[in-house]
Amino acid sequence: MIDEKQIRDWLVDEGFFKDKIADESANFHFIVNYPDNHVIDLIQPKNKEDVILIGCATEISPEEMNIIRDSPNKKKEEFIWYIRFGLNQFLLDFELEHPDNNLQRFIITEEIYQDGLSKNNLINALKKVFKGKLQCIWLMEKTFGKVKNGNHDDSMFI
Repeated sequence: MIDEKQIRDWLVDEGFFKDKIADESANFHFIVNYPDNHVIDLIQPKNKEDVILIGCATEISPEEMNIIRDSPNKKKEEFIWYIRFGLNQFLLDFELEHPDNNLQRFIITEEIYQDGLSKNNLINALKKVFKGKLQCIWLMEKTFGKVKNGNHDDSMFI
């Protein structure tokens, strides 16, 4: 069984621990602040006692969705492919919600199994998930332009 206290201690030591939340489907579920003002979830699922899941979900703001919707179909399709290729290179698991190539939400996850769990691997997984999120945001800004006051809801609750 994965040691909840050890993981919490590592997160606290690095200043990344934000909160523990109730989650019926998890043995424990932490909200991680990595880096500042970016929320990443760390979940130890009840049905998989030898793994922790690190992930974030990002909702596309209504302003950004309007810009994407109004863009040419070819541009939207190329954008979705760039995100897929980019996240795949990070070796991350991901889910894109993009009806008609209009990105609405993306979820990025990484798993660490008990036999590979160390403070180093945990922190690297947090960085990797954040870099994947950043990749998506930057690709969106490069493709469609930056929206003033764009807001991303980063929390994923399973």
